[in-house]
Amino acid sequence: MVARPPLVVPLLALAGFLALLALTVAGWAPLDRFDAAVSDAFRGYGDASPRTVDVLRIATDVAATVPFLVAGLAVTVGLAARGGRRPAAFCALVTVLIPVLWGLMHWLVYHPRPENGFVVITSNGFPSGHTSNAAAAALVAVLLLWSRLGKPGRALTVGLAVAFAAFVGLTRVALLAHWPTDVLGGWLLALAVVPLAARAVRRPAGTPQLREASPDRAVR
Repeated sequence: MVARPPLVVPLLALAGFLALLALTVAGWAPLDRFDAAVSDAFRGYGDASPRTVDVLRIATDVAATVPFLVAGLAVTVGLAARGGRRPAAFCALVTVLIPVLWGLMHWLVYHPRPENGFVVITSNGFPSGHTSNAAAAALVAVLLLWSRLGKPGRALTVGLAVAFAAFVGLTRVALLAHWPTDVLGGWLLALAVVPLAARAVRRPAGTPQLREASPDRAVR
C-alpha cells in the first residue's frame, strides 16, 4: 500500500518550485546575492578543511544517478515479486520521472554552477540532480513504509528521510557543485513529483479492496 499525502502538499511544492524557477531564470539579484554569500562561506571552509572535502566527494555520490536508478530498479522488482503491483508501479514511476525531469531542466534552464568548485561539473545546475534523487528516494521510503509502522516508527522514518535528503543537499553546496537555490529546487521537485506519483497509481474509485489475511487468521 502506498500512502498519499494531502494534495495540498505537492501543489504547494510545485508552486514553490515554479516560483523559484522564475526567479532563477530572471536572475533575481537578492537570490543571487544569497547564493554567492553561502557559497563563499563554504569555499572558505573547504579551503581550510581539505580532508572533509575529500570525504564529502565520496559521500555525496550515494545519491548519484546510477545508484538511484539501480536502487529504484531493485526495489521495483522486489515489490513486484511480492505481488505489490501498485507499490512497484509507484517506485518505477518515480525512478524514471525524477532523473528525466531534472535532466530536462538542466538542458532547458541556463544556470551555471559555482566557478572553481571542489568538484568539476560543466552542465547547468538547476535543480540539483543529487538532491532531487535523495529527496525522492527518502519520500518513496516514507510513503511505502507509512502504513506498516506505528507512530514511533513513522517518526523515526521521517526523521531519517529528512536527514538523508538534507545531508545530500548540504554536500552539494559544500562541494560548490551547486548553489543553494539548486538544492532548494531539488527538494521542491521531489516533494511535488513523488506524492503526485503516489496518487497516479492509486486504486480506481469503486474498485473493491481485498483484505489481507492476518497471521492469526491463516487457513489451517
